[in-house]
Amino acid sequence: MTADQQEIRDVQVRYATGIDRRDWPLFRTVFTGDCTVDYGEIGSWQGVDAVVDFMVAAHEMAGHTLHRITNQAVRVDGDTATARAYVDALIMAQDNSSGVNAAGFYDDELVRADGRWRISRRRFTTVLVRTVSAS
Repeated sequence: MTADQQEIRDVQVRYATGIDRRDWPLFRTVFTGDCTVDYGEIGSWQGVDAVVDFMVAAHEMAGHTLHRITNQAVRVDGDTATARAYVDALIMAQDNSSGVNAAGFYDDELVRADGRWRISRRRFTTVLVRTVSAS
């Protein structure tokens, strides 16, 4: 694995960490300012501010969340890259007694900007969504 591939994997994990810790300044570092994000039926957004605003609102009333990123495959071509990663996300209600488990994959296009990799385009494909109960 190259250093660029590892840095891109770190970007994908930073996305999950930012959401789960509600660390929105960290989350913001994942995307370019003019990013395009398409989550299918969930919605699509243009620009990092719109993505952050959506995620803040979507997780404001949530309890515990766990966004697990796996099967990261990365291809680098100079200062651009593509990556696919699987996501298994658990979003619990505020009282942590029930929630939603969503699984799917992210297809990302990344660019190196100011020496750091960032996602310029992301498409999420849903594979499974189910309700869960803590009991």
